[in-house]
Amino acid sequence: MLFPRTLNFTLVVLLACLPKFAQADADIKNPAPETQIMLCTVAEFDDIATDIPEILDDKIRISSLHASIKQDQIAQFTGSVILVDKSQRILADQLAFNRLKMQIEAIGNIHYQGKQINIFADTLSASKIDNATTMTSASYQLHGNPGHGTAASLSIDGDGVLSLIDSTFTTCLQEVPDWQIKAAEINLSASGDFGEAYHAQFRILDVPIFYVPYFSFPISKKRLTGFLYPQIETTTNTGLEVTVPFYLNITENFDATITPRYMSKRGLQLQTEFRYMMAMQSGQIDLEYLDNDQAIKSNNDPRYLARFQHVGTFSENFRAYVDYTTISDDNYLVDIGSKQYNSNDAYLYQTGELAYFGKQWQAKLQLQDFEVLGEHQPSYKTLPHFELSAQQPLNFVSGQFELYSEITNFQSSEKDQVEAKRYHIEAGFILPIVRPAWFLNSEVKLMHTYYQQDNIAQGSNLDETVTRTLPKLRIHGGINFDRELVAFGQNYRHTLEPQLQYLYVPEKDQSNIGLYDTTLLQDDFHGIFRDTSYSGLDRIAAANQYTWGITSRLLDDENLEIVRVSIGRIQYFGDNNTGLANDPLLTDNDTINDKQSSVAADLFYRINHQWQVSGDIQYNTLEDFTNKGQVKVDYQLDKYNLVQLNHRYTRNVSGDSLEQVSLLTSFAINKNWAFVGRLTQDLQQNRSLESYAGFQYESCCWAVRIAYHRHINSNLDPASFAADGREEFDTGISIKFIIKGLDGKQSAIGTQEMFNKSIFGYKRPYYLQN
Repeated sequence: MLFPRTLNFTLVVLLACLPKFAQADADIKNPAPETQIMLCTVAEFDDIATDIPEILDDKIRISSLHASIKQDQIAQFTGSVILVDKSQRILADQLAFNRLKMQIEAIGNIHYQGKQINIFADTLSASKIDNATTMTSASYQLHGNPGHGTAASLSIDGDGVLSLIDSTFTTCLQEVPDWQIKAAEINLSASGDFGEAYHAQFRILDVPIFYVPYFSFPISKKRLTGFLYPQIETTTNTGLEVTVPFYLNITENFDATITPRYMSKRGLQLQTEFRYMMAMQSGQIDLEYLDNDQAIKSNNDPRYLARFQHVGTFSENFRAYVDYTTISDDNYLVDIGSKQYNSNDAYLYQTGELAYFGKQWQAKLQLQDFEVLGEHQPSYKTLPHFELSAQQPLNFVSGQFELYSEITNFQSSEKDQVEAKRYHIEAGFILPIVRPAWFLNSEVKLMHTYYQQDNIAQGSNLDETVTRTLPKLRIHGGINFDRELVAFGQNYRHTLEPQLQYLYVPEKDQSNIGLYDTTLLQDDFHGIFRDTSYSGLDRIAAANQYTWGITSRLLDDENLEIVRVSIGRIQYFGDNNTGLANDPLLTDNDTINDKQSSVAADLFYRINHQWQVSGDIQYNTLEDFTNKGQVKVDYQLDKYNLVQLNHRYTRNVSGDSLEQVSLLTSFAINKNWAFVGRLTQDLQQNRSLESYAGFQYESCCWAVRIAYHRHINSNLDPASFAADGREEFDTGISIKFIIKGLDGKQSAIGTQEMFNKSIFGYKRPYYLQN
């Protein structure tokens, strides 16, 4: 509050008026409003409810219906008194200024307006000597915040700190608020960022629930040190669980969150999160530590997870990226859980990268490893991986010359596993022709790879050194037809988009090369137009094939996609197009027919703005079976009302078929209550994989979430899983309270966080707009 600091200006203005009062004493007793305005050069106010006028100097203007002066010391103003300066305004029935005591006294319908607060009171007293302003029987409303309350006595010191004696604070609007803080004293900072309460009662519907001798709370969106909302839940894996986060605002660019997490079955865990931001660098360090897991009797080793993430730009050209995670044991995510990863994640990132981006060339140095959880084939580290690429536009034709090279050192953590160094370079020409109605992209490249393989077991097919040189020719073209169409009284644009690709790579025996970073890629509709069947370079599939595909769309007047249907297939020339017939990466599903691939198709249908259907399939027409397929039906009215039903099938996942159906829903029961539910069923084994039911109550000033969950536990370490008596399913109940306004936020919290608890997650539908 600025009143005490501007009291000296009030003195200057009033003293300047006093001689004029003395000269016309007879008129001052009952001056006309015009006379008072003239004598004191005050501004004229037509309506006392108007906003504070713009005043740029340090003077204070006073307006009233009547004014008088006593003994050249006390100036009295009565009747619609308005005192205003460039930062505040006081409205009152009566106001008196004592020149000797340097005091202002106001009574009757006091309305104080400042930059941070509105106050209504019965009396106001301001003293220059005490450097304070005091009001009685006050009620207040914060600016830019729903916080408001009452106080028997309200005072503002010279620093602008607002002290409320015998006071209340709430963000609820009801006459009897859902919640409020009632305290012997509440202090609100001059900046309006935080408050402090002494001897406070937290009340619900005016019934005291608990007592706190002292606590501080934020009342703005600025970052402030203090406790965040606690959360209580029960699960089969952890028992009763209570988390109480404490936020630490270190500096403008550094903060941390320290969260004690008590688990009745396992003990006390400490979770810490440290964030930083410096110029163009930002990152986060997370550490979770449980000293002794009481639920595991076989050992007392600490259980932990640590993760470091960093993204930085050193200049316009250099970028650094780090994501490194380490974990104490394979079943940590299953048993204890973490917000860093999902409980069914199978590997953890361990990557460091430094990249340079120039106009015509780029370079990247990367160190990469994966901490793979559970039973798995040994994985390789790339220590290091270096790649260099360059592009040179061609002056005589639309296109460019491209060069790509890489050097990779593959290291293994297993003593008896093969290790290798790989040198690869490919160069060639890209000749794209793109027109509004058609395109034709041509590509011709030469690929050369050299392997040096060590630690080869006796009797292995691998060679110590391997040289592989292969050319590649690719021609990909397409044409777009469209026409205007009228259907069901609506105007549409109908498109027909055929495309054709020819790909040639000669056959080469690659059985003498190990598998270091290579796996098969998906053959969905978009995948059949790729120029390779594998990720990585350890396998380059032979190809003498053409791929055909056709897409048809229906778009409305706003160019919004209503229907999209795509279908395509690869047709092979010759008898063998892979050169990898005995490759361990190929399964029964992936075996390529001599003449053609499976048909790949996808469908999208937007019934209206709320409803849409989408799906894709890979179907083997010769042997009459589906390799992969999924279909999804979405209804989304708004963020509170949505339904999603999906079915997915894969013929071969580690030798087994996978078929699942899921139902997800969220709907508003009324303006305060919302429901979120999920069900996922395994149709092959006829069992439930996940079920979730959550209710959320949300009012203008608080919210509560109550949820039940049951989901299958991943079994990443069968031996320890059975030895420690872990259960197949994790079941529990969670509850979370949110007091809105105490964190500076008053907007609706929504239900997205409840969806994110899912082990399979929720993917929002998207609309393609041309």
